[in-house]
Amino acid sequence: MENVNPHSREHDDIGSYLRAQECAEAKVRTLLERKNAEVFTITQSRSVFEALEAMSEHGIGALVVVEEGRVVGMISERDYARKVILIGRSSRETTVREIMSWPARTVTPEQTVAECMALMTERRIRHLPVLEAGRLVGIVSLGDLVKSIIADQGHRIEQYEKYISGSYPT
Repeated sequence: MENVNPHSREHDDIGSYLRAQECAEAKVRTLLERKNAEVFTITQSRSVFEALEAMSEHGIGALVVVEEGRVVGMISERDYARKVILIGRSSRETTVREIMSWPARTVTPEQTVAECMALMTERRIRHLPVLEAGRLVGIVSLGDLVKSIIADQGHRIEQYEKYISGSYPT
């Protein structure tokens, strides 16, 4: 067995030991494989009250709005608070179409966590429907992205600790 100094310049590439699928370069596809794949949708003609019932029933904060198999927008608890409650409208008499956010900002399974985070930050949104070949295959939330980043940081810290102690693989 060769005796190698793990602190020598030729062996200090800690980045080569970090799993790419665990970092900000992780693909949306990887996130979707780890979470519940069920996506809840609603049509534009339904009432906001029905949308709220569905969100409550499923313990989620947003629904993808679809029409004829196409993603046309999003409706969230935030939309309800800002566009119904604050202006005195009735959720039973207001349609999803009237308050939904549109057009829907979407991503593909091949986009990265970092790209999604940038889009969410720029557009000030919390949910992104995921489309593959025009078909809705999932949704990622800001919470999903944060969990992925936290997992990445934990893994990196573990690898750095191994590197510092000289016990990471050579």
